[in-house]
Amino acid sequence: MPFFLVRLVRRLGRLRAWGLPLLVIGVVFLTSWPLMAWAEPAENTIVHAENYWWWFLVTASTVGYGDFFPTTLGGHLVGVYVIVGGIATLTLIFTRIATAIENARGQRMKGRTELDVSDHLVILGYTPGRTERLIEELTGDGTGSIVLGAWEDVPQHPLPEHPGVAFVRGDLTEETVLRRAGLHRTARVLVDARDDNEALTLTVAVTHVNPDAHVVVTLRDMGRARNFFYVDDDVRCVQWHSPRLATEELQDPGIAAVYAELMTHGGRNTYSAPLPSGLAGTGFGRVQEALGRGFGATVLAVQHGGALLDPGWETPLPEGSVLFYVGTSRLTAEEIAACCSA
Repeated sequence: MPFFLVRLVRRLGRLRAWGLPLLVIGVVFLTSWPLMAWAEPAENTIVHAENYWWWFLVTASTVGYGDFFPTTLGGHLVGVYVIVGGIATLTLIFTRIATAIENARGQRMKGRTELDVSDHLVILGYTPGRTERLIEELTGDGTGSIVLGAWEDVPQHPLPEHPGVAFVRGDLTEETVLRRAGLHRTARVLVDARDDNEALTLTVAVTHVNPDAHVVVTLRDMGRARNFFYVDDDVRCVQWHSPRLATEELQDPGIAAVYAELMTHGGRNTYSAPLPSGLAGTGFGRVQEALGRGFGATVLAVQHGGALLDPGWETPLPEGSVLFYVGTSRLTAEEIAACCSA
């Protein structure tokens, strides 16, 4: 709030908004004083210099304490003149303030203001529908404030209904635009560009402005990820068609590397195997523990009748279940049965 007020005062100053109200109230003051001195008798202390400015202030603001007051018809007319002048001045001031606030709001909607934010998430790039989905997932996971950066072809804030999402518009490769988004004060950046070439250009700009940020980049061609490692080997690249993976990497840095390792041939891979018929009714925890101890495998999911199950540790597995697990090799039904029966 103080930051907003400072910027508002600066804007008012630049627009010379105080000029006309000050002129009006100044003319009323300078003309009403001699008129009051002419209309009121000498014994009325209202016309004394030490009193008149105070009476003028409370009368022009329509407060009217009543400690000083005119006693003649002419003095009353001067009082009316001061009241009208005060109302006119206040109207001009409030009109200027309302205009400045509306202009400031318009600038924010157009993404032209400098944002006073920190410890936020910056998203660079806007794709209708996709960006809304990303933000819905991020806010659903408890992400704090978000700044959306878009190119000039996005005329105004595309998500004004989200109070936690601010907007910056311009050339996203320019340092001044990135700083308006507070990128130098953020810890997380999502580069969701229109194509992979643009993504690489934005990543170079981001790492220049904030080399310590955790940068996640969505790519159409994951084969180009090595180009991003030349920029910064801490940049995390995820598949553009898996927006959920991008949000998970932002929330839990490093999880994209885990997924990549699981999907890479060699080492520990993901496999599936039907549950041996002799193990029907066995508790899920027993199967999980036996495969872990016997083969260093981890059961990721259980499927039955085409539906994925989310079994608890003591839940008996129904006949016909399929185990999905991570391990160093594919296990046979006999190996699984022998391990779980031991």
